[in-house]
Amino acid sequence: MGRVTERRKVIRIRDGAVSTRPDTLVAEEPLEIRLGGKPLAITMRTPGDDFALAAGFLVSEGVLAERSDLQNIVYCAGATADGSNTYNVVDVRTTSGVVIPDITLERNVYTTSSCGLCGKASLDAVRTTARWPIDDTHGGDAPPVRLDPDLLAGLPDRLRAAQRVFDRTGGLHAAALFTEDGELLDVREDVGRHNAVDKLIGRALQNGSLPLSRAVLLVSGRASFELAQKAVMAGIPVLAAVSAPSSLAVDLAAETGLTLVGFLRGASMNVYAGEHRIALRATATQGGG
Repeated sequence: MGRVTERRKVIRIRDGAVSTRPDTLVAEEPLEIRLGGKPLAITMRTPGDDFALAAGFLVSEGVLAERSDLQNIVYCAGATADGSNTYNVVDVRTTSGVVIPDITLERNVYTTSSCGLCGKASLDAVRTTARWPIDDTHGGDAPPVRLDPDLLAGLPDRLRAAQRVFDRTGGLHAAALFTEDGELLDVREDVGRHNAVDKLIGRALQNGSLPLSRAVLLVSGRASFELAQKAVMAGIPVLAAVSAPSSLAVDLAAETGLTLVGFLRGASMNVYAGEHRIALRATATQGGG
């Protein structure tokens, strides 16, 4: 297994003084995900929780939905001169009855650590493939998740406190799952924020916890369309980000009933969709143009 961090020599310049010292960097290595022995995707990730990453990726793709869908995940031999295992290739085997998508050269995807499957899916595709509807505005068996803004405001600090590798490198994104009462359920770090979310969702699948219908997903950085897609595919009703959402993420949230919160910093936040889950204390007023 590759290391999460690596040491490199760096020339440090501070107030004109030059020195040489070792620095701790976050590791970034490719992970090839195979499905039934056939190559499906390559993602640049921080080594660790690779099986959960692969499982979560396949939840987002609509292949896996329950723990019983997954037969096993194994490491495959990597492409090295001596035939040793690089631990950079995993093969996912599903149980009989699970529908496997048509894997073609056009379907194979390369995902970077920054953006994941940019532009791969459409709003209609996510809406039609999601297993667990999260639009609870029309009532249902359980009351909607309802969050106090003060509770949301405290989550970023709790996420930051749980980022162990970030403290050593300053170069990792993080994603965390919280209960509607603010209890931290799980946190994962990765050089790619989409990988951190996949690791969370994959672990939930392995633990038999899907759908995450009473959970809050908090991500460092921005809220892209892909992160909103992953939340919807895992049945998560609330996605919060410390930075801005994209326009397509807002469109997807509005289409599916996802509560989307952006710029969650201190006591300030913007609610872009699904405001019925936020316990607002005062009537919102429209600002001037």
